[in-house]
Amino acid sequence: MKSIQYMRRALLGGLLAAGAGVLGMAQAAGSAAAAPVGAPIKLALVESLSGPFANTGEAVFRNLLWATERVNARGGVPLPDSQGGARPLQLLRYDSKGQTEEALAALQAARDAGAQFILQGNSSATAEAILHAIEKNNQRDPAHKMLFLNYSAVDPALTNERCSFWHFRFDAHANMRMNALMDVLQEDASVHKVYLFGQDYSFGRAVLQEARRQLAERRPDIEIVAEEYHPIGRVKDFAPYGAKIRASGAQAVITGNWGNDLTLFVKAVNEVGFDGSFYTFYGNALGAPAAIGDAGIGKVIAVADWFPNNPTAQSRAFYESFRQRFPRPEDDYVHMRMQLLVEALASAIAQAGSTEPQAVAEALENVRVELFGQQGWMRGEDHQFQQSLLVGRMQKAGSEAVPFDVEGSGYGFEVIRALSPQQAQMSHQCQMQRP
Repeated sequence: MKSIQYMRRALLGGLLAAGAGVLGMAQAAGSAAAAPVGAPIKLALVESLSGPFANTGEAVFRNLLWATERVNARGGVPLPDSQGGARPLQLLRYDSKGQTEEALAALQAARDAGAQFILQGNSSATAEAILHAIEKNNQRDPAHKMLFLNYSAVDPALTNERCSFWHFRFDAHANMRMNALMDVLQEDASVHKVYLFGQDYSFGRAVLQEARRQLAERRPDIEIVAEEYHPIGRVKDFAPYGAKIRASGAQAVITGNWGNDLTLFVKAVNEVGFDGSFYTFYGNALGAPAAIGDAGIGKVIAVADWFPNNPTAQSRAFYESFRQRFPRPEDDYVHMRMQLLVEALASAIAQAGSTEPQAVAEALENVRVELFGQQGWMRGEDHQFQQSLLVGRMQKAGSEAVPFDVEGSGYGFEVIRALSPQQAQMSHQCQMQRP
């Protein structure tokens, strides 16, 4: 790990030069911030760090680590002397092994270690279980409350009918992501048949259910030739699925698959000769572009809160700073929303003047953050973070529109559609029960 002194020079200097507008950043300008001296504020990452989705968990860890280093490099989180003064963030790792039962055991271990802020996202089913456990804990043991910060679990229910005061989501939920993809698919006159394909659990089903709804509304002329699900994290050979997709005559596949379930899937479908388009939630990294190869040029569409080829100078500076911190091609998967999550948490703790989870939650409901030109704010009514959404199309890297590739693959994503936070937001059905 780079030293704090190095991070102050390389990261903090780069942030200030890029004009990052995060609360408290101005305090660090012009001189090195004093090192935080208070007891660390413990953040617990509960994620798959082994097993078939270990690559996704490690990508999350790198992003959150970088974000906490940034906060600590500028002096940590300012708090009153009664709360220990300026305090650093400490990121603890807990391996869920891709299993909900293991995640719950990890949650208990994190609680026992004194972590008040739990971070998880890869699997909405696991997120649901963690949220239920945190709600029970906070009711039964109010002296040891915890707050759940969700960066990737995008089942819409989590900020709708299942919304909770103790849960905050920093990713756009599945319906918001699908809405952005449909902005592009609606205009694709070459698509007359679509194959819906997904992981068989709450999130995978929510994605395809929303795809059906929006296709009927926006492109009623499109025929859905199949809607198929597969066991999550268990399929090693997707070739039989690929053969069915090719035989269906579909010109496009819509999928919410992520991790190895996406990489192995797109590779298999490509190998059987499918020449249609992929409309994906996560087709822009973790091996997918390299697996697809040239066949994906102009055909793989992905939606995200941010892309490395977002055409602004501030965005470029942000990405180059990440690559300086993590230079290996295989580590090239940066999430802007995870940076904003940590900045939002640090801001809320400072505003609350305390690390007490309920006080932090009340401050977090009204938080606004900006980093490298990327802005976002929390909607207090349902705890759904509001931010821009971008749609990108896979292309050969090296052009003016695609200066950066993905993971050294030679392929990157050209931004073809940008939705502002106001355009990306959707209504909610949350009826928040407050403590």
